[in-house]
Amino acid sequence: MTDQITVDIVSDVVCPWCIVGYRQLEQALDRTGLSASIRWHPFELNPQMAEEGEDLRDHLAAKYGTTADESRKVRAHLTALGEALGFAFAFEDGMRIWNTFRAHQLLAWAAERGRQHALKMELFNAYFTRGQNVSDPEVLADSAEAADLDRSAALDVLGDGRFVGQVREEERFWTSQGIQGVPAMVFDRQHLVTGAQGVDNYVSVLRQLTEGRAA
Repeated sequence: MTDQITVDIVSDVVCPWCIVGYRQLEQALDRTGLSASIRWHPFELNPQMAEEGEDLRDHLAAKYGTTADESRKVRAHLTALGEALGFAFAFEDGMRIWNTFRAHQLLAWAAERGRQHALKMELFNAYFTRGQNVSDPEVLADSAEAADLDRSAALDVLGDGRFVGQVREEERFWTSQGIQGVPAMVFDRQHLVTGAQGVDNYVSVLRQLTEGRAA
């Protein structure tokens, strides 16, 4: 197959299932021989998060009622999933969760320069593998530099807030479309798939899309 599909992915950089879902999709694309144009869109899991963030386990317990034992099991499951998909989760006690509005602003800027996907991958690594604060402008600028973007320009973007309105508008758009959780993937701008579905299920989705085009 040589057809290219478009995949709009609504996600947050502190969402573990978002990187899992993307890596599963990546493997499904390899398996089917399809290529895809990926565009990432903003979603904040915790838009009211304070600047200092929160302990991740405490946050999950308060938000979802997750017990310490449940948290350990989920972390172990995610770690194993990540390893199978070539992504390193490095969960540890004391890990914090952060507001991601600045990260989404930088991703909007990176999209204009053709480096959004590279920056998104760097931000997933910064948070889940290196345990960094992805609300910190210095961490974000380092990630931009690692994605072959200008570090000083990245700091300027975060300092002057030029993408604040764009990101807020895009967040409102996706929530108005009924997106309440992530990852949410829209294939060819019409087929919505939510959650990390697994490689086999993504293969099925991709094949149905191509069969529908050929019909």
